[in-house]
Amino acid sequence: MEKNIVPHNFSIAQPQRSDLKKHNPLLIWFTGLSGSGKSTIANTLEKALFEKGVHTYLLDGDNVRKGLNSNLSFSPEDRTENIRRIAEVANLMIDAGLVVLASFVSPYRDDRENVKRIVGYENFVEVFVNTPIEECERRDVKGLYEKARTGEIKNFTGVNAPYETPMAPDVEINTIVISVEEAVAMIMKFIAKKI
Repeated sequence: MEKNIVPHNFSIAQPQRSDLKKHNPLLIWFTGLSGSGKSTIANTLEKALFEKGVHTYLLDGDNVRKGLNSNLSFSPEDRTENIRRIAEVANLMIDAGLVVLASFVSPYRDDRENVKRIVGYENFVEVFVNTPIEECERRDVKGLYEKARTGEIKNFTGVNAPYETPMAPDVEINTIVISVEEAVAMIMKFIAKKI
């Protein structure tokens, strides 16, 4: 089948899109446990970037699972496929010249490494929202940790499924000691030269 697929070469490419937007594309990947604050920080960062005229798009775990990845479970294999699909979508958005913010538990190191390979290492920033599980459970507005602890949810990261912490994230945030605003400032400082 692949031998019959021939990509088309179009007239407009990513460099021209970046010139038009007046900034470079980038993928800012937020990883951490459920309830760690990933989506809150990503949302606030997107607002800050938008106010500076940066063309952004935010991909979030629950939103993507309701559409693009609605056919996937939370088995290890489906988690890997979930992240692979998101990486491919992010790669298209990078080609479109956008700064993409992706907020996903993404518990496996190999999956996050694969995202980097797909989008290009130079286009990837890893933000580890390193909030202790006790705090994530305390904040649990969705009631997911309780359901996982009672066996109602299987394969829940941090309870009955593993989370492999990043080895060398670009930015690490513990939301117990760092406010959302401080986290956004840290990320903005880190990405300033990239975009």
